[in-house]
Amino acid sequence: MVNSQAVGGSGCASRACAGCGGRISDRFLLFSMERYWHTRCLKCSCCQAQLGDIGTTCYSKGGMILCRSDYIRLFGHAGACSACGQSIPPSEMVMRAQGNVYHLKCFSCATCRNRLVPGDRFHYVNGTIFCEHDRPSAPLLGAHLQGNPVLPDQKVC
Repeated sequence: MVNSQAVGGSGCASRACAGCGGRISDRFLLFSMERYWHTRCLKCSCCQAQLGDIGTTCYSKGGMILCRSDYIRLFGHAGACSACGQSIPPSEMVMRAQGNVYHLKCFSCATCRNRLVPGDRFHYVNGTIFCEHDRPSAPLLGAHLQGNPVLPDQKVC
């Protein structure tokens, strides 16, 4: 978290910048990661963006101070698509079902391969997605899944 603070008048002790070690005598200073910074010194280790200028959040990992974009690019948070296993960029829209995340293009019926869109009804059977018309029949489900859970019909939101 980055907090911007105005430095008080005569009663305020001067502070040393965690970035350059110099005395902070500027009107504003930043407080992040339990340390004080000049606004020009708190920068992303990758893109050098001044973090006080781009928001109130910064990230620290592996000795680096990072903006949100570079943190996600380096360490990710969106995970992988449950269908194809490829990573999903954090800026990409996704579909979710039973705690799994999918690329929009991968959220499709396992039988007919038609892509499901918001408003479509689907069946989620043992981790597999089926459109409303292609749900496996009950006898096939019993033989194929051998007691694995069959979840009730669902609707894409």
